Amino acid sequence: MSFFQDTLSIFKKRDLLFLESYKESEGVYTFLFKKEKDLTWKAGQHGLFSITHKKIKNPTKPFTVASTPTENIVRLTMRIGDNPSDFKKAMLELKQGMKVKMSGPVGSFYLKDNNPSLLIAGGIGITPFRSILKQVEAEWNGVEKQIKLLYMNSKKSYLFKDEIDEIANNYSISVTYLDSRDDLYREINKFTTIYNNDGNYLIAGPKEMVDATSDYLQNNNILKKNIKKDSFYGY
Repeated sequence: MSFFQDTLSIFKKRDLLFLESYKESEGVYTFLFKKEKDLTWKAGQHGLFSITHKKIKNPTKPFTVASTPTENIVRLTMRIGDNPSDFKKAMLELKQGMKVKMSGPVGSFYLKDNNPSLLIAGGIGITPFRSILKQVEAEWNGVEKQIKLLYMNSKKSYLFKDEIDEIANNYSISVTYLDSRDDLYREINKFTTIYNNDGNYLIAGPKEMVDATSDYLQNNNILKKNIKKDSFYGY
């Protein structure tokens, strides 16, 4: 059903009006677009975004929507290095009033039930989890959810940290910041020891990190069906 829904959603194309952009941290930028009233998505999903103000070789790329529908904004946060692709150069050239096209949303990278959930982020892979945690905040009904976020960044540069910490403090969500793979695995072990296959496992970040973490979970008897992956590429 999810594949069928994604296929239909891909054909839904719309123009998004660019509002503003700003630098989150060194090499990381956020772009904000106006959200149309009929546009919605599930926190954690991504869209296909196309450059329209100039011709480039590969004008369409997938990006996670880092905001929730309740924020009434479409937020994209991405890493842009010293030698950016044509796509990211075009993103930096956006000026207020210009547009990009969006297809989607697509993907099954979101919380489906109230089972204990371990969210594992590497670097820029925090973007879907910002959306997911903001959705938890928006839908809070007084019932605590067993959610634990592990956020690993070897440079100890943690995007959205103030926002995440505020949500965690107010809604009893456990957050641990890490800077090494060994520490990450130790924290994973604590969660799997308690919940094993009664838990959901969502991993987002660079492809190598996502694949290695998924393999680690499966080698520790976590079923593949309980693991969701969202790999980020450099573009």
